[in-house]
Amino acid sequence: MSLATQIIDQQVSGIMEKHSEVFADELRLGSDEQRKRSAAFLFLVAKTAFEFTDEEAFEGVVDGGNDFGVDALYFEHPDNGEIHITLIQGKYKTSLSGDSAFPENGIANMIAAIGALFDPTVPVRLNPRLEQRVEDIRSFVKEGAIPRVIAIAANNGTRWTTEAQQRIDNAAKDFNGQVEWRYIGAEDLLALLQARQPINAELRLVGQATVETFDFRRVLIGRISVAELARLTNDYDNQLFERNIRRYLGLAGNRVNEAVATTLRDPDERSNFYFYNNGITITCSQFRHNALQRDNWPVQVNDLQIVNGGQTARTVQQVHQEIGAEIEGAEVLIRIYELRRGDTEVVDAITFATNSQNPVDLRDLKANEPRQKALAASITGLGYTYRAQREDRTVSHDEFTSAVVAEAVLAVWRKRPHQARFRGREHFGALYDTIFDRTLNGAQAIVAALLLRHAENRRKRRPQDAPPFLAYASRFIAMLMGHYLLEEMGIPLDRLDHRNFTQARNLVEQRWDTYMSRAEQQIEDLLQPLFNEREWTLQRLSATFRRADLIDTLLEAGGESSP
Repeated sequence: MSLATQIIDQQVSGIMEKHSEVFADELRLGSDEQRKRSAAFLFLVAKTAFEFTDEEAFEGVVDGGNDFGVDALYFEHPDNGEIHITLIQGKYKTSLSGDSAFPENGIANMIAAIGALFDPTVPVRLNPRLEQRVEDIRSFVKEGAIPRVIAIAANNGTRWTTEAQQRIDNAAKDFNGQVEWRYIGAEDLLALLQARQPINAELRLVGQATVETFDFRRVLIGRISVAELARLTNDYDNQLFERNIRRYLGLAGNRVNEAVATTLRDPDERSNFYFYNNGITITCSQFRHNALQRDNWPVQVNDLQIVNGGQTARTVQQVHQEIGAEIEGAEVLIRIYELRRGDTEVVDAITFATNSQNPVDLRDLKANEPRQKALAASITGLGYTYRAQREDRTVSHDEFTSAVVAEAVLAVWRKRPHQARFRGREHFGALYDTIFDRTLNGAQAIVAALLLRHAENRRKRRPQDAPPFLAYASRFIAMLMGHYLLEEMGIPLDRLDHRNFTQARNLVEQRWDTYMSRAEQQIEDLLQPLFNEREWTLQRLSATFRRADLIDTLLEAGGESSP
């Protein structure tokens, strides 16, 4: 029994205790302790490896009967014609011996699942939680999105066997480079959980470098070999990228990373890598070098973090593992910014600016924006707490995160429920000014969040007699509930503020079920002629609730115009 397996088991036990209501009410696992422990392990893997919120991590857990060998499934809205999917199969042993390999039949099940689940023409029988998410994905695929899959095998034992690897290699020919396989074990999870120690490392530069001082901050600009970058990444792995706001996308299906890898593999192009790549940006608390040495400096760097270039570093690491010393000769630009330890705003600004060429989660970087601070003060005055930055702790009943508020306001008051659900990455980017315009106050934010909470609770704990569209309609239902609320109060949105907040909140708590029944009936009445005699499949429903014209029709039926 290793220390890592013991620590992970402690984490799993803590999750089971902390989230007992979710296991009972949302996942409906009853009194089956083993299933709860397996689900808690999946939650730990997803939350630790992908930095999901608690809600995001639980949303993807689909373990149960008819799960096709898939225990957790996550996906993002298609980007550039591709839909990125992560599926996880977990194997958790209560013995904690740590010597059981991930089973070959588990890999075989995952291969079969990938071959069937993401092909809209293949009929499958699935449990309700998995079916809802699969049909979401299939509706995108049917519209032309290409699946790019990361398949994760996770356990508290050892990696899969040679025979299982042979199955993966054989399947690769059929999957045409669209699937990437990863293993996560107890040691990997422990390393991620402990990735908080400062990195003090030496970097060996190539050729001459420049050091300049700006406003009492120093900057070094030079270059390093990609072999040196691979060594650094091998030595420190995930610890290097704690401040990097983009996760590694892998080589499979990522055109930028594939281009980086292609250049490094080509002996004729390798020497041009420096000119093709944007380079690596590093922040630190101090760097030291021998200024009397003319070139090829060894540089001592304290509190080293790669804030931009994580994609390049990971791809270099992978290609270096493939071709080894052949990678020598390629070099990359490096920038090292020496900043004071408490200079977090400057670090955030550098991280944002150097990552802005690709879509990122900007929530943390918007936390100090004046509108966020004003909204937090307004919400606090109403007796609630507003969490603008991500924190690794449970959200209390009277606390709302900026992500939840953004989704709720966009769905309920901005009349864009389809974008609330599927455009999460843009809530703090392209849609930020629409959501957090200068008229938004704490009362409007909290009422929207409360309405969405009721709609989501019904979706997650869907009763047996619930309409089939409930799986995809919760944001639409919340929008209609907001319309009914203002209608009953006899006011437009701009008159909802701290003066009538108590009245609005009381109406939400007393009348939410009435509003919800009315909304469901209105949606059902609208869908009947749209579907005519066609079957109400989840795949068709998923596609229907992504349409903007459905919103216009709903609002017109309710006597309101869309913005």
